[in-house]
Amino acid sequence: MVFFLSGPIIARKPAPDSTIIAKILKEHTGAFVSLDLQTDEYFRYNSKRCAERFLPASTFKIPNSLIGLETGVIPDENFVIKWDGVNRWNNDWNKDHNLASAIKYSVVPYYQELARRVGKRNYNKYLKNLNYGNKIIGKKTDEFWLDNSLKISADEQIIFLKRFYEYSLPFSRRNIDIVKNIMSGEKYSKSLLKYKTGTGQKENGAYIGWLVGYVEKEKDVCVFAFNVEAETFEEVRDLRSSASRDILKYLKIIE
Repeated sequence: MVFFLSGPIIARKPAPDSTIIAKILKEHTGAFVSLDLQTDEYFRYNSKRCAERFLPASTFKIPNSLIGLETGVIPDENFVIKWDGVNRWNNDWNKDHNLASAIKYSVVPYYQELARRVGKRNYNKYLKNLNYGNKIIGKKTDEFWLDNSLKISADEQIIFLKRFYEYSLPFSRRNIDIVKNIMSGEKYSKSLLKYKTGTGQKENGAYIGWLVGYVEKEKDVCVFAFNVEAETFEEVRDLRSSASRDILKYLKIIE
């Protein structure tokens, strides 16, 4: 007896080849996780590392901006914090900035002054409400996302980014829209990439680079988190930039 099945036959996508991603990373240790918000499908490269916590570095500027806005310390993206006159290694930092330019140029001194104005009590409240990583501030309110006190995994970044994109964080829609609008973006033929970088040093001296964000493509949205390690700042900065996008392109998240 022969049975005929009705209905469309859905072809499954071939599973991504992890060896190709390893080649993209040039033998550096890294992790990548993505979540398709329409299909609820995850992809992970190096699952063990995806669950490992590291300092968020400047990826914390996403929640930090939201906290500044929600507490009223910053009224909007045009709020200026004046340069303190200290010349730092990055010339882009040595000038007055508003929130929009501070997140674009990843201006650490701007966010450190913001942190001093927000205060430890507010950070304790919001890190708990956000369930953000290990939720540890440490001794310095203006450095905790840089000094290995606060740590978060790539998997946890995904949870935060999903809630951020879907407006399910404890922040107003207005404030979330402000941060979405001022995040860096790149347009591709079929995709819009919105992202935040981050670079810092682990306790052992190794450098870690992050790229986290989301990609909009027609009606589809994918959130992602990437991190990689290297011995020097310059090397991890270049890998953070190039390898992350090569992986996103290989997985056809950006096209």
